[in-house]
Amino acid sequence: MHVSDQFLKSYKSMKDWHKFRLRLFAEGIATGLVSGLVICLFRAVLAVAEYARHSFYLRQAVSPLYYHLIWLGIVLCFAAALTWLARREPMAAGSGIPQVKGVLLGVMKLRWLSVLWVKIVGGVMAIGAGLSLGREGPSIQLGAVAAQGISRFLGRTKIEERYLMTSGASAGLAAAFNAPLAGVIFALEELHRNFSIMVLLPSMAAAFTATLLSRGIFGREAIFSFPNLQILPMEYYGLVIVVALVVGLAGVVFNKGLLSVGRFYSLPIFKQQSHRILFALLVSIVLGYTLPEVLGGGAELINSLAQAPVSLQMLLVFLVMKFLFTLISYGCGTPGGFFLPMLVIGALCGSVCSAILMSLGIISPMYGANIVVISMTALFASSVRAPITGTVLIMEMTGSYQQLLSLAIAAMVAFVVAELCHSKPIYEELLHRSLKATQPSKELLTQRNLVELAVCDGSEVAHKLLKDIHWPPRVLVIEIRRGEEQITPNGDALIMPGDFIYVLAENAASQKLQAMVNEGVD
Repeated sequence: MHVSDQFLKSYKSMKDWHKFRLRLFAEGIATGLVSGLVICLFRAVLAVAEYARHSFYLRQAVSPLYYHLIWLGIVLCFAAALTWLARREPMAAGSGIPQVKGVLLGVMKLRWLSVLWVKIVGGVMAIGAGLSLGREGPSIQLGAVAAQGISRFLGRTKIEERYLMTSGASAGLAAAFNAPLAGVIFALEELHRNFSIMVLLPSMAAAFTATLLSRGIFGREAIFSFPNLQILPMEYYGLVIVVALVVGLAGVVFNKGLLSVGRFYSLPIFKQQSHRILFALLVSIVLGYTLPEVLGGGAELINSLAQAPVSLQMLLVFLVMKFLFTLISYGCGTPGGFFLPMLVIGALCGSVCSAILMSLGIISPMYGANIVVISMTALFASSVRAPITGTVLIMEMTGSYQQLLSLAIAAMVAFVVAELCHSKPIYEELLHRSLKATQPSKELLTQRNLVELAVCDGSEVAHKLLKDIHWPPRVLVIEIRRGEEQITPNGDALIMPGDFIYVLAENAASQKLQAMVNEGVD
């Protein structure tokens, strides 16, 4: 069995475990600084673009005709530019989170510098023009590719590069949402799927460094403003379950819509991607003149509703149009994610539920905002299937740390609803469809790298001797670690839950290996 120079370098760097962890921590800080600067630049430029769009539509009634013609011309230029960017760098399309997951699994490749500048330029144009997309998903990919650039500059190994990319993604979410804990948990729960100290240390360093930088530039304010949020009394916790059930189903519908929008764009009138992008931007213009509240990510819409509630009929209009426009915007293939629009749709679902409950006299108006916050958590947990991330994220985004219990209950209930409906986690399904549409090269799939596997209780390998485990072909177990103890990987080594196994394997086997150690036995 040929052992590559890449493997030898990886194994040598990990032999001194203490030194390796300290180096990852230091590199996590560097990653947080670089990723934080990139995302702060993205946020600043995007804020200018969104302010210009908001100002235009605010003055539309008094603006002369040539102003409207100029705006139409700008949007048409954006459509042409976005089409060119999509052809130049397809991996920069959408939120970028499935692409990051694919790279971490070893089944995708990213040209980090190309993705970085295309994502920034394309994201500013698409979101700035008004498409219902958010900066948060792109910020995660920007953080990851910035970290990849650092890894390449330092000449790091593939396994170390994956740790740094996870850290960069963590920094991206933290800087975009001003939510450092959520950034760390997202990296662990959604991207890397284990709580290895090798992931935790650099991710924490990167997330908190990027957050300090972001707060120094943009301030400490939470993304969503709920100034009068109260602690929910225990007698309302039954309603929390009911609302989570309803919004959990909404999350299933949201996922179904995102995964089905390709059928709409497969109509004969959308023969080329330029037609899809132009259509989405023209819809944004129509909505800009008729319903500008649903343009962009939508954080301003939620903040305005928290300060000046509107009628139930108007809430339903906002909900339906935001949902449909998000599908149209994401499906056209421009850079931009649905992370924030998804939370806004959750908040609108909560606003509708709250309005109905208050009209029936079931809940006091002073607790209406609690239903909104709970619904955001529930929709995220149902769609992404990351309940811990959802709970922590909404606490940090709203500054409502006293709501932990109600948010956690809502997240768990919505998660179960999605499980019962057999709805698949949205980012995993998007990755699966992307890989199915564009098969990875044979060279990439057969490339061998060192992979870290975290053994879960009830998995296929737990409580088994190493010699009794049916590994995929061409897999070599290099090392087993149990806490600080190193276990010799011979045939009689007993694999226990909580162990970390380091194997040399082809990229094609990555997903199967992860399933073997993470999932329960069928």
